[in-house]
Amino acid sequence: MVKVGVAGYGVIGQRLADGVALQKDMELVGIADLAPTLSIKALCEKGMPYDLYLVDGADKSKFDAAGIPYKGSFQDLIGKVDIMLDSSPGGVGAKNKELYAKAGVKAIFQGGEKNSVADVFFHGYANYEKGLGVNYLKLTSCNTTGLIRSVDCLDRKYGIDRVAITIIRRVADPGDYHRGLTNALQMDKAPSHQALDLMTIMPHIDATGILVHTPVTHGHIITVVAHAKKGKITKEQALEAFKTHNRIRVVNIDDGFLGNASFFRYARDLGNPRGDMYEIGLWEDSIVESGDNIMYAINIPQESVTIPETMDGIRASMKMQNDSATGTAETNKYLGLGKWKK
Repeated sequence: MVKVGVAGYGVIGQRLADGVALQKDMELVGIADLAPTLSIKALCEKGMPYDLYLVDGADKSKFDAAGIPYKGSFQDLIGKVDIMLDSSPGGVGAKNKELYAKAGVKAIFQGGEKNSVADVFFHGYANYEKGLGVNYLKLTSCNTTGLIRSVDCLDRKYGIDRVAITIIRRVADPGDYHRGLTNALQMDKAPSHQALDLMTIMPHIDATGILVHTPVTHGHIITVVAHAKKGKITKEQALEAFKTHNRIRVVNIDDGFLGNASFFRYARDLGNPRGDMYEIGLWEDSIVESGDNIMYAINIPQESVTIPETMDGIRASMKMQNDSATGTAETNKYLGLGKWKK
């Protein structure tokens, strides 16, 4: 059993903890955080299923006053694990790396950290083998994770040499207040970092992209225009490939999937914790041929989409499985991905 710890029990951290707890060949040793946040208080109210450790600077008296039990220090947690999943605020993970290195513990960092924090910029499908045995991996962002899933899916079957993307980006997570209320769309300078990140993971593809911030909180939508290396990809061929992928949920507008909120509502109706969905959604209705290009649109559930690829990262770094096919299949099995097709 690979022993895993989670640093930072926020939007991503709580989902990482749940993801690890579902993996039958991993053990979640504990989580670490700074303050008795609402997420920590909710965990306590649920009976504290995960052991809590306090990072440096935490005020123990606040945890005591709230009746929240804790096991020890962040260093105590690090000393008990094989690998840490660091979902601390951007910049904090780089400082934590010093502690991991000193203890001889591996770590996986989330998209908020700079790429330089890790030895490999990682994606479970596109470059799993590059992460084998590596001490420090960094995950792609939520948008990049879902984008690469779809592009890699087509690339593996038909070969892709260039893509152009447009990202309609939610402005903040549900419950966030720090960005304020908005009633406008905001442009980013092109090319978007997601296009550049895709080329870092998949250097054989020429990518560019535009990003637009929107005043919504549930999910991003990305349109992708992809060009095959040889010939062209038909709608039927693209659909065939997408339907075989266990982390892509192919849907139709006529079935009620009108937009980003439809996926969130459906996930809640399924009873998924927090309304999470590990799969990206892909509208069959959006797949169109344009000359030699194939175009489609995907929905990115930003709070949960990176969880499967992080589990893949553990498998690669710890050499639990030695190739992408078997590593991702194990992750999918424990997260229940693909079961909805049956």
